[in-house]
Amino acid sequence: MPPLSICINSQTPLVQFLLPNGASAPPEGVELRDLREGTDYRFSPGGVTRMVYPLLRRLVHDGVIEEAHWVALNPNGPRRVRFGELTLHHVAIDPERMAGYGQVKEAIWGRIHDIQPAGDQDELFWTNAFSEYTFYNRNTAELIRKLDREFDFDAFYIHDFQQLPVGHMLGTLKPKIFRWHIPFEASAIPEKWRALLGTYLGSYDLIVVSARRYADSLKQFRPKGKVVRQYPYVDPDDYGTPDPRAVESTAARFGLAPEDTVALVVARMDPMKGQDRAIEALEHLAGEFDRLKLVCVGNGSFSGSGAGLGLSKSARWRAHLETMVRERGLEGRVVFTGHVDQADLDGLYERSDFTVLPSQREGFGLVAVESWLHGRPAIITERAGIADLVRNGENGLLFDPDRAGHLESQMRRLLTDRSGRLRAKLVRNGRATVKKCSLDTAARAERAMLARITEARWLISA
Repeated sequence: MPPLSICINSQTPLVQFLLPNGASAPPEGVELRDLREGTDYRFSPGGVTRMVYPLLRRLVHDGVIEEAHWVALNPNGPRRVRFGELTLHHVAIDPERMAGYGQVKEAIWGRIHDIQPAGDQDELFWTNAFSEYTFYNRNTAELIRKLDREFDFDAFYIHDFQQLPVGHMLGTLKPKIFRWHIPFEASAIPEKWRALLGTYLGSYDLIVVSARRYADSLKQFRPKGKVVRQYPYVDPDDYGTPDPRAVESTAARFGLAPEDTVALVVARMDPMKGQDRAIEALEHLAGEFDRLKLVCVGNGSFSGSGAGLGLSKSARWRAHLETMVRERGLEGRVVFTGHVDQADLDGLYERSDFTVLPSQREGFGLVAVESWLHGRPAIITERAGIADLVRNGENGLLFDPDRAGHLESQMRRLLTDRSGRLRAKLVRNGRATVKKCSLDTAARAERAMLARITEARWLISA
């Protein structure tokens, strides 16, 4: 049997185009390698992009996939871009319709992450805005159907809740995989949403979630397809040790002195990400540890960027956090870096003493994996999917985000670890845990999934 032809679909595109004011997008059919990274485009930040692209590269290299097409929302991108064996296809809709889509997307996000009151948005699926959300997904499905007539795909791989209706709208019996990247807690989903969500979920042959608790919760909807738990992953080869001079340069640029103790939070600016909890913990620790600084890396998501939906949530949240810092007298103790490139991010991981994942809810939390790869201990919210892999005090420190002072006490454990034994144990065991979230492990699991739904048994032994 020949290698497979796959169509990937996500909201976030692989690349965002950096267009000066008034400039038009590159022409359709452009080769990405003919453009300049950092000047003409940048790779989108976020876990989906860091996972999906390396996986595609690996499966192409291994001969599992011969051709891959990636359909995503990208209003400022050309309709088609070639990138080696991968072709990017971009969807754009009118700004007026985009606003309605963004409203619904954020409402679904808020309810599923349990950051909106119970009962809020119960009637969401009967609003005019929901018709725009449906319109966007319908446009996406129509483009994928058109591409299928051109390329005859063997399978479709749809990513995340924004795209959930696409599988239902494709109207094909060809195999469809859906990967749900955010938390899935049935108790957070309004009763009035369940019938439609159940219909959408029932359109897929296989549904992938990132934690066992999410799999158990999703099974309450009795989807027709198989539900599997697969940990998100990174390619360890992407994480080398930065040059010490580059680390010093990055640290100096962000105002970090050699004698500072650095707690690092890497997350987009979003209330769900819990940067406010880290600031509150710093307030209680600041007098005791006068060289302790908190570094918050991240800006908005694709939805909040000028290249995406242009939602202003990230700007509002950062303004709120900056107000918190001023009111608590922590100026100079909290650093907001905004978006940084990979070299600076690697440098900040290396410069940090430990990392904090303070989210209220978190689909998984690859930041902890990146922390272990950089040899840094991680303090992790119990509400993250990765908490399934964490043994408190062995490979990480867990805290309950609803328990007052719990994050502060876990930070104090590391700050008072003068012998370094706790830190060394957390790093040693954390690095061993990384194997469960590695690209090698994921590639084997993905091959098995593709074999299962396409009946390509040769993939398992190839």
